[in-house]
Amino acid sequence: MKRLLAWALVAAGTAFAGQQIPCEQFDVSKVVRGKGAVEVACTALEKRFSTSAHKHFFGMRMPAAFAVEIPLGGEALSFEASCGVDKSGAKGAVVLRVLGDGRELWVSPQTAFGDKEEVKAHVDVTGVQAMTLAVDPVEGSGEGVLAVWGEARVVCRDGARLPNDVRKTSRQLGILTPPAADAPRVNGPCVYGVRPGKPILYRVPVTGRRPIKLKVESPKLKVEAVDRDDFAAAQTGLFFNPDTRVITGSIKEPGDYPVTIAAENACGKAEKTLTIRVGERIGLTPALGWSSWNAFGGSVSDAKVRAAADALVATGLADHGYAYVNIDDFWQNIPERAKEDPDLDGPLRDDEGRIAANRRFPDMKGLVDYIHAKGLKAGIYSSPGPFTCGRAAGSWQHEEFDAKTFADWGFDYLKHDWCFYDDVAFGKGLDRAMYPYLVMGRALAHQERDIYFSLCQYGMENVSAWGRLVGAQSWRTTGDVFDTWSSVSAAIEKQKKLFYYTEPGAWNDPDMLCVGNVCWNDGGPSRLAPNEQYTHVSLWSLLAAPLLIGCDLTKIDDFTLSLLSNDEVVEIDQDPLGKGAGCIAEGDGWEIWARPLADGSIAAGLYNTSSREQVVPFDLAAAGLMCKWRVRDVWRQEDVGVFLDKYEASVPGHATHLVRLFPLPCGHLRKGMDDIRENAWRLLREKDLAGERRPTLNLK
Repeated sequence: MKRLLAWALVAAGTAFAGQQIPCEQFDVSKVVRGKGAVEVACTALEKRFSTSAHKHFFGMRMPAAFAVEIPLGGEALSFEASCGVDKSGAKGAVVLRVLGDGRELWVSPQTAFGDKEEVKAHVDVTGVQAMTLAVDPVEGSGEGVLAVWGEARVVCRDGARLPNDVRKTSRQLGILTPPAADAPRVNGPCVYGVRPGKPILYRVPVTGRRPIKLKVESPKLKVEAVDRDDFAAAQTGLFFNPDTRVITGSIKEPGDYPVTIAAENACGKAEKTLTIRVGERIGLTPALGWSSWNAFGGSVSDAKVRAAADALVATGLADHGYAYVNIDDFWQNIPERAKEDPDLDGPLRDDEGRIAANRRFPDMKGLVDYIHAKGLKAGIYSSPGPFTCGRAAGSWQHEEFDAKTFADWGFDYLKHDWCFYDDVAFGKGLDRAMYPYLVMGRALAHQERDIYFSLCQYGMENVSAWGRLVGAQSWRTTGDVFDTWSSVSAAIEKQKKLFYYTEPGAWNDPDMLCVGNVCWNDGGPSRLAPNEQYTHVSLWSLLAAPLLIGCDLTKIDDFTLSLLSNDEVVEIDQDPLGKGAGCIAEGDGWEIWARPLADGSIAAGLYNTSSREQVVPFDLAAAGLMCKWRVRDVWRQEDVGVFLDKYEASVPGHATHLVRLFPLPCGHLRKGMDDIRENAWRLLREKDLAGERRPTLNLK
């Protein structure tokens, strides 16, 4: 999908006049004529509609004859769409109409199956309370003709809300995360995976009033104190620089090496054990960090990446465990786009075949060294195809060369995006899907440093079942997720059948976080309501998904910072047991997602899928939580009380109440139950019996 969107995002200032509200956010439930329902293209599910003229990743599709009434509440200024007949339907022709409060505002000429041009609708809907979109077949057209309203959207004044916007129907949550305590707290994961002899780079994340004195010791290894960090070579042993708070070195022998990290300041002491696990698995907890795409799209540069690394430290996010600074597409040359941006002009590869960075990135190794000097890790982007989504050089037939180049530059992470691999792919099914990632996975394994391998192929062929087999640590399970409720909620829905694949070093990835300022909103704040942003971060943490911040960190606001810096939320995401949450209960407009944690507690999200506030009941006994459990509100970081059999909370529309349940001495799971997620299996089975089908491993 980014293939079509990438260049539109190069100029972050490009936007429609006024506030754009895409059709993903319309209320299309009121059908006034015809049979069936409106289909809305949702990026998270990679759903798209195609006429003979265009492929639409955003838009609506409806049969002829049909009409749907969409409430606007007088808030919209114009309606825009590019219309045609979908290629997947029957041949025929249609006429489309837009009505406002019963009055015809626009009527299209006839548009037919196979037309090479679409009909453009630009309709003034100022003051309209209810807009009706109607489709009528032309005489002689049979049944089954499907009309497409491509890229459908309304444009409103800044700050306007449609009647179904949750900000109009429910109270919104403000900042819930308490300020960090003055006493020290050592944050971050409890386990760090590294292959034998490969470099270790770990910045100790610690909050509390400065100055803080840190001490690092290990019962199995001598930890040598140093006054500089040696990133150029993996020296044998462990080394700790108390000034930069960075642990470096390497360990040759496989095994577990506990490291005690003690922190002390004028307000108190704290201690945490980090286990360095030397073996063939890395990425033992989901990646925490930042990625450039949502913030800058195609306008990314060396300066912006350095500023992001600076901001990760300056905002304190690095002290909460965020460690990766990842460059997405557009770091390479793209000659065909040189007229729009001369910095992209240049060869795809040098005379030796080495992939070339564009003029925005004059010294890639120097940039990585800059990131490493802060104790952070650096990520880069490529494609298994001949081109990336932005039409820069991909790694096709250069996998070993590119892997070595990335390693020589010092990168610690690679996002490998399917994109133009379609043009060269061969085989069918799993063979087609797995092959390019197996090639790059093997190439990365041959390098002198560990490189976290992130697959981006949108969940094709149930990638969750085989991603680890090609050497990956995480894999996208959805299409691109944008800052709309339909996009985020659809991505959550798609995870219901994938929870059983997660384990340390193997993570489902429902895409980057859409909080804060993002480039497709003209650099403005996320379109997600505050409640929806709480659900976004809560569910990603429950799912054990990578938490990759997508916003411009140099413009981060207090609310966004509070969402990202809650250590108890991040702790759930980073739990070393590695079991992602499943949906264990459902009701009328609500769901409960839960996962077991390594200390025997249960993390659960009471998720209100409706737009109005309601009480969400958690039947503890039915879920198998017997006797008494202490419940803690994770966002507010406060205990709620002790509960037996039942816990409930009033949850605002589209919000999630995130809790952690600790068993009292009598508390236990029901006899015969090993995992709270067994309830999720039960729900899936019930849906199977109702006609839904669960994906199979399909590894033959």
